Amino acid sequence: MAITSQKYLILIVGPTAVGKTDLSIRLAHLLQTEIISADSRQFYKELSIGTAKPTPEEMDGVIHHFIDSHHITDYYSAGDFERDAIRLLEEDIFKRKDVAIMTGGSGLFVKAITDGLDEMPEAPLEIRETLMNRLETEGLEVLAGELKKLDPEYCTTADLQNSQRVVRALEVCLSAGRPFSEFHKNHKVERSFQCIKIGIERPREELYDRINRRMDMMLANGLVDEVNGVTAFRNHNALQTVGYKEVFEYLDGDFDYPTMIELLKRNSRRYAKRQITWFKNQDNFQWFNADDFNGVYGYIKQQLKTANN
Repeated sequence: MAITSQKYLILIVGPTAVGKTDLSIRLAHLLQTEIISADSRQFYKELSIGTAKPTPEEMDGVIHHFIDSHHITDYYSAGDFERDAIRLLEEDIFKRKDVAIMTGGSGLFVKAITDGLDEMPEAPLEIRETLMNRLETEGLEVLAGELKKLDPEYCTTADLQNSQRVVRALEVCLSAGRPFSEFHKNHKVERSFQCIKIGIERPREELYDRINRRMDMMLANGLVDEVNGVTAFRNHNALQTVGYKEVFEYLDGDFDYPTMIELLKRNSRRYAKRQITWFKNQDNFQWFNADDFNGVYGYIKQQLKTANN
């Protein structure tokens, strides 16, 4: 593909277990390009099984960025990702390629690239420390309940099982005296590239069956051992998420193994539902069945052709 002045970022989004990784890798081969992960947990080197991180074999020779790029002790925000990913695109990938692919299910990280994030106020350190102490002593559910009162709009789509998101939203609410959601409405940045926005989905029962089977596979592949191996870091934000929190509670003796499996599957299904809500409400994505590869590829080719005419 000859290098042109116009560059394109193809976004492949959708809920967990829908099939984003496989489809993106097939596209990357055909388009001879690279993939940027917008999955907020696949950044972390220590987390592989519970994040469904693609293995080197599954990557099939396609270069993936922002996988295994950080440690779980690192604080890495959507704003950090926006800065680093835009720099990677503009200063590296788009100097070599006309097209790049970004895929993931972390809505806020995708939005950071498509629209940019409004400037968030810096909360006083004592507020964050207080909230982190409360998280440890009172639990995530209490903080999430408080956030629902302060910012019900944000909570309609937010992942309230993600302690990092809950604490960040709460600290903004408390320090600014305004809902966190208000800081996502003020402006949209202009990018130096065009975005081709694609969502992939499956019928609800089919998706839920895939989630259940994926969780069984994760457990068979050693999820409990992976979680047990990072116990020293369990209070870090990366581990206060679906797929890890439930296993920690099982290891604590809060419930038995069958209950853990039930909660892992239920909470993963609920997370998928929130992801669907986010992407359906946040932006204008063109939606395809996850098995309709020819439809997706045809749409991309048409968008590229139209843009170049």
